[in-house]
Amino acid sequence: MGDADEWMRGFRAIAAPESEQERFAGAVLVCRRDERILAEAYGMADRERKIPNEVSTRFRNGSLTKMFTAVAVVRLIQAGLVDPDAPVGTYLSDYPNSEVASKVTVHHLLTHTGGTGDFFSPEYEEHRTELRTVADYLRLFGERARRFEPGAWFDYSNYGFILLGAVIERVSGQSYYDYVDDHVFAPAGMRRSGALPFDTPVADLAVGYTAEDGQVFRDTDTLPYRGSPAGGGYTTVEDLWRFATALTGNRLLDARHTALMTTAKLNAGWSGRCVAYGFVDRTVYGIRTLGHTGGSPGASAELTIFPDSGHVVAVLANLDPPIASQVSEFICHRLPVSRTARCRTC
Repeated sequence: MGDADEWMRGFRAIAAPESEQERFAGAVLVCRRDERILAEAYGMADRERKIPNEVSTRFRNGSLTKMFTAVAVVRLIQAGLVDPDAPVGTYLSDYPNSEVASKVTVHHLLTHTGGTGDFFSPEYEEHRTELRTVADYLRLFGERARRFEPGAWFDYSNYGFILLGAVIERVSGQSYYDYVDDHVFAPAGMRRSGALPFDTPVADLAVGYTAEDGQVFRDTDTLPYRGSPAGGGYTTVEDLWRFATALTGNRLLDARHTALMTTAKLNAGWSGRCVAYGFVDRTVYGIRTLGHTGGSPGASAELTIFPDSGHVVAVLANLDPPIASQVSEFICHRLPVSRTARCRTC
């Protein structure tokens, strides 16, 4: 891989004109442990008010939330309060669908193998702004049947992470949001992350811009009432770095449970990507990374952690996917990261 200055010059040579053409707007942070290598922001956080993005700007993070939900669940596993091999009915005794309750385990939900499907649907669109709590999602979707026998195969499931949020609430006695605030964000020092309702003012939160038929619109008409355990909260690139360093430094979980959560469980069939608990564990050319991608109309996000070298690449954008993933991929492929001798497979 090339010289550090060379890859940064290459990145800036592309990012600046892309930003000028409004094809990239967001923030980028590259660190190696506590060393900040690159911290830059591009484009506008609010085009109408002419407010530029900053490195400290909050952006909606899509499914990056699944990592936070997974940490919350594994904290309860570590405390002996949740058994990953127990069916969800152990914790949600009143769950409407008895087959889901009796056969889908916490492990299945964490690995997207429970057959619980998605919730994005005409039914969701009809009730989008009415879904204000985790319990609201269960009332709307809880009677649905499984799509397949649990454990049969991988099928990315947003609704599965809603169920994990319900387990967190039932076991902890706190709301999902309070538990994550207290047991994930606070110990990691993530003071600018959260999931307040969309009608609550949040300082420095970028406006999302989504494109349709050549026109660009604010994302207001696509937003849920509030982010959920499956996604839709907000964070900053600096908070993502704090999360990554707290995770790899075993400050969120002990070493054994950090490994339990971040080690591949099965191959998802995405170009070497393997599924861990709420994370993607990937090894390409002998270089291992952990992380997740997030996206929704007007929001694109990517966190990539290099556990062996200590590098962290965080990209957040207030434009449609997959722009954050494209920016992250450009950087990750050029970082001066040494290959590890072992090549892990799942």
